[in-house]
Amino acid sequence: MNLRNVFGLNLQRLRRERRLSQEQLAHLAGCARAYLSGAEAGRRNATLDMVEALAMVLEVKPADLLKDPAVGRETR
Repeated sequence: MNLRNVFGLNLQRLRRERRLSQEQLAHLAGCARAYLSGAEAGRRNATLDMVEALAMVLEVKPADLLKDPAVGRETR
């Protein structure tokens, strides 16, 4: 699984765990809902600034968005 897909799966899981819609998370993180949708689907590359903003809103470390959920470690 590539890093974009890992990021997207983690982003979607964390957003749902916090019971946020894509619209709500996008507003809080300062991005468009369509961008967030694309990131969750692995079609968009997130900038480091956006990873940081999303992590802050989701109250996780930025690295938590990049950990492979299958093995619980960061992807390479």
